[in-house]
Amino acid sequence: MRKLWLIVLLALAGCSTGGAVTPAANVPAAPPPGEPRVVASGLSVPWGIAFLPGGDALVTERDSARLLRVTAQGKVTEVAKISEASPGGEGGLMGVAVKDDFVFLYYTAAEDNRIVRYRLSGDTIAEPKVLVDGIPKAGIHNGGRLAFGPDGFLYASTGEAGERPLAQDPDSLGGKILRMGVDGDARIYTLGHRNVQGMAWDEKGRMYASEFGASSFDEVNQIVEGRNYGWPQEEGQGEDAAFADPIVTWGTGEASPSGMAYAAGSLWVGALRGARLWQVPLDAEGRPGKPVAHFEDTYGRLRAVAVAPDGTLWVGTSNKDGRGSPAQDDDRILAVTPRRS
Repeated sequence: MRKLWLIVLLALAGCSTGGAVTPAANVPAAPPPGEPRVVASGLSVPWGIAFLPGGDALVTERDSARLLRVTAQGKVTEVAKISEASPGGEGGLMGVAVKDDFVFLYYTAAEDNRIVRYRLSGDTIAEPKVLVDGIPKAGIHNGGRLAFGPDGFLYASTGEAGERPLAQDPDSLGGKILRMGVDGDARIYTLGHRNVQGMAWDEKGRMYASEFGASSFDEVNQIVEGRNYGWPQEEGQGEDAAFADPIVTWGTGEASPSGMAYAAGSLWVGALRGARLWQVPLDAEGRPGKPVAHFEDTYGRLRAVAVAPDGTLWVGTSNKDGRGSPAQDDDRILAVTPRRS
């Protein structure tokens, strides 16, 4: 395993009274997004989307382990098939991020989940370098999101692989958000997570993450270095000041939140079981207004969400993941125009 630097956990969250989160007052409701445009179809569980400087996107397919290049006009080209990936259950080829001429992939291998860097040249990738290995794997809760923050560091979300105590174990990479440079040297940024699959930053550099609950509350959390987000001791809001509370909760039937992006003053969260795109408007202090659901039961399960260079949201369906009901042209990538109030 790459060297793991443990951080000292100093920050504490405030107490709360439990139950669902009350939206902040005076956060204006944003107008609904425009009608989606189908960018690409006939895909199989598009899991991650990352944009290249020229505007094309790299898209991962979880179950096929294919890395695809998708243009704004919908041309799809296979860049690589990751032979080291070992898809199964909720694992496979998942997160993707791009920086300069490097591509970073998060995938499930034979023995673990790992983060690997490649050099991109045209439509090929080469020179794989394992940055982080030893991330716990299982049929469920593999985490898998990769994203670069405004500080230039690469962030990765991991799941606790169904082993709840791992989320609180400082010696395990499971149930964490990790931060690293382009050459690796990962450190634990936050802990106490069940299964984070979405990360985003607002205009002021504040970080947010979407997280699957167990049976009561799915969450969006504001992420602060060193904080403990409570799993498995707490789900949703709690009463222990040692744990940070979420800023948004949903019932698990409404969400199962996966990919997330920030655009036009709102967080946009793809819901799997909830089969909708959630919009969470934020005020200038990062406080959420009332979440609004869009496209409910229209496109099925929604997983990947990313902001394209032109400001549109690319949203990937996940109807071929074994839990959905695929339409004839699934899975699809949709382009959605967000609007600011």
